[in-house]
Amino acid sequence: MEEGQANLTAMVEPGEVVAQTASEDPEIGLRGVASLRALLEAVEELQVRRARELGWSWQQIAALLGVSKQAVHQKYGTGERRKRRRLR
Repeated sequence: MEEGQANLTAMVEPGEVVAQTASEDPEIGLRGVASLRALLEAVEELQVRRARELGWSWQQIAALLGVSKQAVHQKYGTGERRKRRRLR
């Protein structure tokens, strides 16, 4: 298992997080939204890095993410891993 995948499985189960977003309690629902955002960012970073390792251009990646190549390069092009948000 790759490092990024290990980090994802060490987090909260996605189904549990989705269920939290449907809570009648705004505190629980908003916590679920924040956790989904963190999970999405982690998965996006994993896939962008994988695509770059396979030789994809910034333009190819950006097109599939629906953003400009400048935006995706600015977000992921430094070569450093981004600090992840902690799931709540």
